[in-house]
Amino acid sequence: MSIDDLADHEDAASTIDLSGESAALSAEEPTYLVVDAHGDSDVAFDAATDAISSGAVIVLPTDTVYGVGADPFSALAVQRLLDAKRRGRDMPPPVLVAEVEMVGSLADVDDRVRALGTAFWPGALTLVLKASDSLRMDLGDRGATIAVRVPDHEFTRELLRRTGPLAVTSANVSGQEAALTIDEATSQLGNAVSVYLNAGTMSGPVPSTILDLSGESAQLLRAGRLTMAEINEVVPGLLPEVAPDEATVPEPTLQDAAEPEAASSDAADPDPASHAAEPAESSHDPAEPAEASVEHLGRVTAGDAEQSANSTDPAES
Repeated sequence: MSIDDLADHEDAASTIDLSGESAALSAEEPTYLVVDAHGDSDVAFDAATDAISSGAVIVLPTDTVYGVGADPFSALAVQRLLDAKRRGRDMPPPVLVAEVEMVGSLADVDDRVRALGTAFWPGALTLVLKASDSLRMDLGDRGATIAVRVPDHEFTRELLRRTGPLAVTSANVSGQEAALTIDEATSQLGNAVSVYLNAGTMSGPVPSTILDLSGESAQLLRAGRLTMAEINEVVPGLLPEVAPDEATVPEPTLQDAAEPEAASSDAADPDPASHAAEPAESSHDPAEPAEASVEHLGRVTAGDAEQSANSTDPAES
């Protein structure tokens, strides 16, 4: 056999090996359930609540991107969520709740939180707060803080009323684009998720704004749908005035939208895609959510906010 023939033979063998591996991956039998959230909602709610109660992971719609969610009170369920995202415990997800009043059971609430919650929740605002001393949620290495959001999506809020709070971040593998459709979510997360709730195409990619209120001084961790001017209108002087060019929110990509996890969706919103960059007593960042270079304004870039917001994601989702 000549050198050229040998080279051709090796190339053909390599091609066969690669295509065989690809075929094996694509032939993996789906074990997950896709449910139409716009059809029989009771069927969708039952499938999702059954999965959550069993410690499984679900994909759910948010007002930003699709989010991946789990029971925040189950360490095993949260680990399954992190494994699905292929990220570590150093990037804990944010928590979504159905009502503003529920935030007080998870974190310390002051006048700033009450004012912002009244003005912007449900909506695309993720707040990083000092967690309640009695909180028993193993979300990862969250330190003394937690990221919370009330999503502006009625189906998801009704689901949250049935399940209670959920750990939710954007439905994508870390570093990949946040899912705006169920097909995009299943192609990335596959059998790592038990139930996918299909609610059509999400509104992304602009993620939730992430604001750290875990200390005396507020910090803008990620620019998003809410502007600094809108926030300061509700709580005057909360954020420092900046030059117009510094206050401009950059056009995000779908990967940037991964949040609090939205910390998420931030999901989940989701992107969601979750917490404080350097809170007192915290080792932390809603990715997605996504994956932190902190600018001089205390802001984390959109693509890194999931790590910053969740080390206290993203959505948000």
